[in-house]
Amino acid sequence: MISLRNHVISIAAVFLALAVGVVLGSTSLSNRVLGGLADDRANLSKQVSDLQSKQTDLTGRLTDADRYALATGPLAVRGALDGKSVVLITTADAKTTDRDGVAALLRAAGATVTGELQLTDAFTDPTKSDQLRSLVTRLLPAGVQLPTASDPGTLAGGLIGPLLLLDKTSGKPQASPDETAAALTGLASGGYVRQGQGLHAAQLALVLTGGAASGNGAADRAAVIARFATQVQRSGGGTVLAGRTGSADNFGPLAVVRADGATTSVLSTVDDVDNAAGQVVTVLALRDAAAGKSGNYGTAGNAQAPAPTSATG
Repeated sequence: MISLRNHVISIAAVFLALAVGVVLGSTSLSNRVLGGLADDRANLSKQVSDLQSKQTDLTGRLTDADRYALATGPLAVRGALDGKSVVLITTADAKTTDRDGVAALLRAAGATVTGELQLTDAFTDPTKSDQLRSLVTRLLPAGVQLPTASDPGTLAGGLIGPLLLLDKTSGKPQASPDETAAALTGLASGGYVRQGQGLHAAQLALVLTGGAASGNGAADRAAVIARFATQVQRSGGGTVLAGRTGSADNFGPLAVVRADGATTSVLSTVDDVDNAAGQVVTVLALRDAAAGKSGNYGTAGNAQAPAPTSATG
């Protein structure tokens, strides 16, 4: 007869055997899993290394291309804007390096730069749009008619465009010097603009902006710049809106323009003014704008082409 003691020992031996089996089995499984993970890690490391090598190669090529564009840019634009005058309008997030690079190419193209008007952060601040609208209507010179649209960007463009651009038919100023000075001083006193020294009207306008808008009210800020530039285009002989990489994506002002077919039919955009090639394209786009042509250029997915296809001159 099996005693209770023997029975307990038997049960204990069974559970011990099971435990040992589980441990041995899990150890074998763990070794296989760990071995597989090690192989995966090695493969991923190789992929990362390959991608880093490709990125380094592409970065080097882009640097070489930018150097080439920088060196040949003045030759590429030579004569493109002979006898033309251009006024610069820069947003709060525009970079001075972009402005200086484009300004140098404009002069190399034969254009005269008539000065710069800087738009401040307040200009695109959604909380100050009502004040901007009210100020624009009070500063309007005699003989200048505001557009029927009520958004601040369009209204501000309806005021500033005629102040900074010559009449495209007569070639004469659309406001008197006193009216222009009073309106720009009023906008500056309100904190919406800063005007550079010697600023006066030109035949063409270049609106320079930064990249994609961010933070609260980003979409509204981008829309203000897009609509402002569109209205400035309607005020004179030609306008180009040029932004940095990212300006044509998401909440960028160029993205707003390119999403509207009616706008793209009149206003040219360039989405990579932060590199030398994009600055050359900006000058060529201004040349085409003076001839009544428009297009969306650059490297973004919604660009029509990297650059205008017509020949210089």
